[in-house]
Amino acid sequence: MPLFHPGAARRKDADPKIGQYRSARRRWSACRCANKFFARVLIKAVGEFALLFVPTAVFCQDNGSSEKEFFGNGVAISVTVHDDSGTPIPSPAMVKVFRDGIPSGQAQTSRGNTLMIVNSVGEFTVIVDAPGFREGREDLSVHGAGNAQVDVYLKRLAKDDAAAGVPGRAILAPKAKEALDKGLQALSTNKKGEAEKQIGLAMKLAPGHPDVLYAQGVLHLKQQNLAEAQSALEKATQVDPGHARAFAALGMALCNQGKYDSAIGPLEKSLQLDAAGTWETRWALAKAYYQHARYDDAVKMAQGALAGSNGKEPKVALLVAQSLTAVGQYDDAARTLREFLRDHAERKEAATAQRWLETLMADGKVRAIKN
Repeated sequence: MPLFHPGAARRKDADPKIGQYRSARRRWSACRCANKFFARVLIKAVGEFALLFVPTAVFCQDNGSSEKEFFGNGVAISVTVHDDSGTPIPSPAMVKVFRDGIPSGQAQTSRGNTLMIVNSVGEFTVIVDAPGFREGREDLSVHGAGNAQVDVYLKRLAKDDAAAGVPGRAILAPKAKEALDKGLQALSTNKKGEAEKQIGLAMKLAPGHPDVLYAQGVLHLKQQNLAEAQSALEKATQVDPGHARAFAALGMALCNQGKYDSAIGPLEKSLQLDAAGTWETRWALAKAYYQHARYDDAVKMAQGALAGSNGKEPKVALLVAQSLTAVGQYDDAARTLREFLRDHAERKEAATAQRWLETLMADGKVRAIKN
């Protein structure tokens, strides 16, 4: 007896075939209503979803599929590049986005505009290179998914600069650019296998380009192949003596090998080229200064790194305390250690912080604080 026809269950003389027929009609009618409802919902959703891609069609005509792959999972950064008159530049410009010094992708503008997709939030630096212009950069804070807008204004090279041979950085050929884009995106999401594949392809296509050499060096750093990283990054800085990020990464590779004396020069050069720098660059330079017994410089650089990190790497605070102790600022060192223990008691470094604080108190450098 069909369950969808209760009348047939009550009447003993009901015809089973009629009951089945009526039951089928009711089921078909219910399904048709449901299908109409879901069709309306689907049409509305598709319409709204299509609207999301209107900016992509406008700003991202030249972008590869690597950026589009992450659309909807992160933040769309719309970049407009202007000349010194405020007009969007008509010639192609290379736009690169970095998060905490790590490449997050790059794209080429079309009529002064491009759209880039990043699958994380935080502090970003947008750097633009265009032939005939000085490098431009803007910092950008992204705190939630959605859209972000940044305008970068470029200054034209003066005649003296042009006479001295200060050109814009060469733009990669399309296939090499696509491979580098994908490699940088893989690096930013810690997909080392994919990064190795794409950066290897970029190296075959453009082995002497400083951006490709830089990407290869960063890949080697992530893989802990420090000697190979040093070699690639040294080549990048030789090809492009104005490549601040390559100098920073070279200094980090040298620090990680314990070559602190050699690391100071590239790290200082990086900050000379890019005064804003990154907190990682300052942290590496502070470590190099400390190991080289330049304690006053270490204090200043470590405090800058701690402020710039916004709590992303609590271990910077231990270097601040260490440097403060070396210059005799014991109360400040103790306060830094107590703040570390208060905020990061669960970290393994808390045992080191506690031991240092107890040593300061045992040596009579600071007074114990009673609870």
